[in-house]
Amino acid sequence: MATGIDAHQHFWRIARGDYGWMNESVAPLLRDFGPDDLAPHLARAGIHRTILVQAAPTEAETAFMLEIAAANELVAGVVGWLDMDSDAFPERLDAVRQNPRLVGIRPMLQDLDDDRWILRPRVLANLERLATSGLAFDILCLPRHLPHVTEALGRVPSLCAVLDHIAKPEIAAGRLDPWRADIAELARLPNVSCKVSGLVTEAAPDWRLEHFRPYVDHVTECFGEDRLIFGSDWPVATLAASYAEVANLARTLLSARFGPEALAKIFGGNAARFYRLSDI
Repeated sequence: MATGIDAHQHFWRIARGDYGWMNESVAPLLRDFGPDDLAPHLARAGIHRTILVQAAPTEAETAFMLEIAAANELVAGVVGWLDMDSDAFPERLDAVRQNPRLVGIRPMLQDLDDDRWILRPRVLANLERLATSGLAFDILCLPRHLPHVTEALGRVPSLCAVLDHIAKPEIAAGRLDPWRADIAELARLPNVSCKVSGLVTEAAPDWRLEHFRPYVDHVTECFGEDRLIFGSDWPVATLAASYAEVANLARTLLSARFGPEALAKIFGGNAARFYRLSDI
């Protein structure tokens, strides 16, 4: 049986104190979340392994996640954080990539003051280094960042990159443009994939399945069955839906477009290939 993979989830320990985005606006998340919390949800959804993604912009966060991965087989890989606008990046990358559980790096573009940060010369040079290392690049951005992301990734065609949360379009407002055109432009780059993740937290509290269909249909048309990857964004998603609701939402929408073989790719095979998971 094919291995199901949730390619985007988080764990955290609040006492670590480097989660700058956490405040009372996300009060239900202000507690520790670990593997024992997630495991029952994975079992019920038929998902066997996960990709653990950074939630704090620190190297301590990367070390924390790698420790979890070493002790828990359900974590197939870790997407960590390094300062990509630092002269020390090559040295830090060489050090951390020795850990076989590290599969990618993610800067938190959405939280940076400079929307064009990804186009800084030092960042572009370090993206080249990341590509050479064989590690992947996760893109956490908002719709306004997409033109800059597309320009940057066009300059580094050997970099395997994946767009998180379909770039967080304004689902609650039902706004498709200019997100729609910018997604199509990004998808023209063959080295870029797209995570079907993080949808429910961009929707209105009374969301219904049909609210998401235009967005999922568009990334389906743009990226196709070989470049779409399922992720739950658990536990952030619990602000708006249960794990089962998130998984069922994605399966229902994608099943309208794809058959069983393609769905097996989106819910496992594509993540294993993209993140170069050797033990799947």
